[in-house]
Amino acid sequence: MDENNNYNNSPYGSNYQQPYVPKHEKPSEERSFGGMQGINEPDRFGSPTPPPPTQNNYSQNSGYGQPSGYDQSGGYAQPRSNYSRPSQNNYGQYNNNSQNSFGQQGYNNSGYNQQQPKRPVYDRFMYEPIGFEELDRRQNNTDDFGLSEKKSRPTSEKTIAALFLILVIIAGGISIFGIIHDIVKSDEIVDKIGNPQQVVLYKESKPKGANDEENFKDENGKYTPEGVASLVKPSIVKIYTYADYSSYIAKKTEGTGSGIVLNEDGYIVTNAHVLKADGYHKVETNDGDFYDAKVIGRDAKTDIAVVKINAKGLTPATLGDSDEAMVGEQVIAIGNPANLSNTVTDGIVSAVNRKIRSDSTGFEMNCIQTNADISPGNSGGALVNMYGQVIGITSSKYVSAEFEGLGFAITINEASPVIEELIKNGFVAGRFRIGIRLRGMDTEAQRKAIEEVLGYELPKDFKGVYIDSIDKDSDISNTELKPGDFIIEINGKTVSTYDELYDTISSQYEAGDTVPAACAHVDKDGNIDYYTIEFKLMEDTSGNY
Repeated sequence: MDENNNYNNSPYGSNYQQPYVPKHEKPSEERSFGGMQGINEPDRFGSPTPPPPTQNNYSQNSGYGQPSGYDQSGGYAQPRSNYSRPSQNNYGQYNNNSQNSFGQQGYNNSGYNQQQPKRPVYDRFMYEPIGFEELDRRQNNTDDFGLSEKKSRPTSEKTIAALFLILVIIAGGISIFGIIHDIVKSDEIVDKIGNPQQVVLYKESKPKGANDEENFKDENGKYTPEGVASLVKPSIVKIYTYADYSSYIAKKTEGTGSGIVLNEDGYIVTNAHVLKADGYHKVETNDGDFYDAKVIGRDAKTDIAVVKINAKGLTPATLGDSDEAMVGEQVIAIGNPANLSNTVTDGIVSAVNRKIRSDSTGFEMNCIQTNADISPGNSGGALVNMYGQVIGITSSKYVSAEFEGLGFAITINEASPVIEELIKNGFVAGRFRIGIRLRGMDTEAQRKAIEEVLGYELPKDFKGVYIDSIDKDSDISNTELKPGDFIIEINGKTVSTYDELYDTISSQYEAGDTVPAACAHVDKDGNIDYYTIEFKLMEDTSGNY
């Protein structure tokens, strides 16, 4: 049977193709063996091509030459490399099976006398040749010990390091250039980034002459609010109070208030509670000048005081007639609330002839009620009508603590006699002093407060003026009256409040007169011990009573 018939009769069918052999592995025609191309085909079981013959190159007429790997008796010798063994029962018949299957001649001495490495054979199921380590070793014998890799590695590492260094230098240069460029061109960049549409702000000035003083006053002499403020502000000063001389040196203020300039020579009126009887004071004028202030006189009952500074050419305020004030009339208040100089607030006259008792002394004064804001710091400032006239002295001590929007100013008509007395005498002449501190029974709450001090309840129908303390330098301290007792009558008239006591004495007696009084002592059992005394009224020059 010829070769072609054997191939076509393969158990794989007529379509079976010869296994793929890479071109670079195929032998050339010049190196053919025995006139054949040395075609190697697998046997029917997929066994690899038999190994090439040895140097003796046994050639038999029956078929494939026996390789040197087999001994003469047909036994199996040690295989070369990774050659796959045929099945066990074919070891002795390898030549015959090869010849019968393929009819292929073996290698002879005239072909290739030296042992050649195995050629890789690929079939349709193989992507890599296997079992040909010998060929691989021969082809790559120069890399067995990694010599080529070791030789090339130092050069490649140096090249990579040099490239990396160059990249770092380039990146650093670009960064520095970018930073310098941004700094130099920052204004232009910001302008370009900004809103491309320019925002136009429309502003207008007041009409020509709008701020002229003649426009602040009408033909009747009435000012606008800005006209009044412009006219009166130079007459309002700020007063600083220091507790003692060390505070004065350190400029640690006890408080601040306002004042009204009365004349060019430096007399200024303010509230008594703004000043301290034994403190130090400084005045700041509207133009920012500072002056030491001397207390001319202060009267705690009316909450009026006068100080003087050594200044000339001051702008005095114009005093008006508070009796002419009308409800609903527009007014402004000027002062220094919260230490804010020359603050102007406006409002109207809410009421006139309000009898308001000071929360510090309990003494009543005739006041003008207004809704213009009056706060601590406004004390001693001016309440001014729209003709630029001062009609009241604002006082935070007369501001209601229970309601908002209620402000009061001592009428200038009631304050003027006190101001004149203080400038003339340093005190209010004709004012008497008893020398006691007392509590009245005006309300049930005041009665309860007295009972808490005593520690027991008073008889239900008992009334009188409770004595808290007695001055040692007063004439009444020489009588039987003691703290904790009561004055119940003055010259036969019952008294149970401060006003009743003051009005009864002032209507009948003057300073230096002797006053008879009925007194009482109440013990914890409710027993009442009545007694009478006589005491001499002293002239009040302190202004504290």
